[in-house]
Amino acid sequence: MDTENRPVLTGLVALVGVAVAIGLLGGLAVLLGVKATGIGDSTEASDAPSSSATFRLPRPSETSTETTPAETEPSPGTETSSEAPATAISLSAAQQSVSPMQQIDLTGTYQAGEGAILQVQRKENGAWSDFPVTMSVSGGTFATYVQTSRTGPNEFRVVDTDSDVVSNEVTVTVG
Repeated sequence: MDTENRPVLTGLVALVGVAVAIGLLGGLAVLLGVKATGIGDSTEASDAPSSSATFRLPRPSETSTETTPAETEPSPGTETSSEAPATAISLSAAQQSVSPMQQIDLTGTYQAGEGAILQVQRKENGAWSDFPVTMSVSGGTFATYVQTSRTGPNEFRVVDTDSDVVSNEVTVTVG
């Protein structure tokens, strides 16, 4: 008698009952699937990360920094002999002249600067200003590209953000 007078309540109770039953069956299926695949196995999960989770970076040593510039000085010396003793960064541009906003590829070597961050600079009104491009040194080399709409000769160089070591200058004519 009561259920005939309240059909909405009866329907809601039935709906909740079906939802609970489906939830329990779904949870049981997921639990069996996890067990069958071995996901979350405590013996393997606790052993594997403990051996591979340790990550140690080597400490920088002064020895490698001191010996490497001596090895790189003859190479930059062939390009710019006046700057060879003062710099260990060698910069070159793949293009001599480009159209406005055309890609200018800058590459170079910095044997003593493994992992260093280099800031690209452009000479503006006789002073060097940061260009919105940085790159990192990997394997003693670096590469990036810049684009500019400023026509005429554009002088670029790179500078190590930590040690303030600067590269030679390269000139690319835009326009």
